[in-house]
Amino acid sequence: MSLATRRPAKTCAVIGAGPVGLAAAAHLLERGITPIVLEAGPGAGAAIGQWGHVRLFSPWRFDIDSAARRLLEEAGWTEPDADGLPTGAELIGRYLEPLSAALDDHVRYGTRVTGVARLGADKTHSLGREGRAYLLRTVNEAGEWSDVIADAVIDASGVWGRANPLGANGLPAAGETADAPWQVGPLPDVLGRDRERFAGKRTLVVGAGHSAANTLLLLAELAEAEPGTEITWAIRGRSAAKVYGGGSADALPARGTIGTRLKALVESGAVELVTGFTIDAFTTAADGSVAVNGQTGSLAVRLEVDSIAAATGFRPDLELLRELRLDLDATVEAPVKLAPLIDPNFHSCGTVPAHGEADLAHPDEGFYIAGVKSYGRAPTFLLVTGYEQVRSIAAALAGDREAADRVELELPETGVCSSSRALDATSIADSSEGSGCCGASAEAPADSGCGTGCGTAVEESVAVGARGLATGVLQGRAGERVELPQLSKGCCG
Repeated sequence: MSLATRRPAKTCAVIGAGPVGLAAAAHLLERGITPIVLEAGPGAGAAIGQWGHVRLFSPWRFDIDSAARRLLEEAGWTEPDADGLPTGAELIGRYLEPLSAALDDHVRYGTRVTGVARLGADKTHSLGREGRAYLLRTVNEAGEWSDVIADAVIDASGVWGRANPLGANGLPAAGETADAPWQVGPLPDVLGRDRERFAGKRTLVVGAGHSAANTLLLLAELAEAEPGTEITWAIRGRSAAKVYGGGSADALPARGTIGTRLKALVESGAVELVTGFTIDAFTTAADGSVAVNGQTGSLAVRLEVDSIAAATGFRPDLELLRELRLDLDATVEAPVKLAPLIDPNFHSCGTVPAHGEADLAHPDEGFYIAGVKSYGRAPTFLLVTGYEQVRSIAAALAGDREAADRVELELPETGVCSSSRALDATSIADSSEGSGCCGASAEAPADSGCGTGCGTAVEESVAVGARGLATGVLQGRAGERVELPQLSKGCCG
């Protein structure tokens, strides 16, 4: 039984109360479908609250869903200035919390979904599988479990908290643990609650997306006020050009400014850039600092720092979906029809074509992954893309095929990203360096980068800042000492 012939859904469970999850609930309500929103955190946008100090580069006009706006207006809500740039905390306070209140008891907090299955059938059960409802196993804050039954499911739980490792090959490097004393997360509050951790200290930022760029900009501002604050930036790619972006060519000025400011900091020497860098191992010292051992081309490099901000991107948690029949692309772990539209080897956040329910469907009809989690490991997600996804899904679940297929998506022009294969000389080296992309989402920071590390497998000399090195020399593969060449503050030496 396909969704096209199945009776319209009466209930739909939505996993996650971020922007996309709450937007899904608003669209479902408009379609006469009862939403059941299940959120693990204590409030709306709980993941966003962890980076609430970060200002989005997308203005309010791109941050508010159409159905959510209609529901809020009925409650007397005053919409923020369309051209304003909210912080994560403002996105929660001025939009998500009022939207959650408008949805009232359709939202359940402190309710973590640990598994999803077809009611009365495990993954191997085929006879009579189609048309079955879904069972969602949940656990509350007290550790008590209960089941939720619904006709359909939208997983908008995102990817926050599932960071890619710092090590090469997609695996953690030797000595890399999530609770290491030098780990500070992808978006620390450098000028706020975490200030003392960075002031007068040595910080390494790893990653080639906007999360890395934002942290670097904040560290540079701190360094102006706090002598001794040292900043090293490491990327796997050979060039930082994609991070610098298109500057004034970007239709979102705040996004273009990020790259422009970062480039100036690198060229001035305020930020030391290490390109073509892969990490092999970490050695944690007794005082909590760390020695980072890695390679740039054919040369071994050792960096000694106090903290590391790992802005290396995220990957989806698929464990809770093990009992469902999914059709996921082997490369980016997105729905197989969506994957070629978002593959970061060919697309950026500004070049992803319109897509909707038909591109998100799985063999288990009535189940969807939406929002940034639907993009798997691809860092090309935009919040407005997620809003369009759930609008189309809600229409399909209500039996309105025409509306589901009428996908409309208008994206701002971007000078930051490009899908041109003419960029092969600085093409994507490892998609794990992206993290989210180019707009707000509940699950990945709004400032997460649409670019990944750029580079090739060619071994060559790279620019390495002396401040980031333990001894001021490169250590060759055979252990010989190699004096540093004349330093360059730009990318690629």
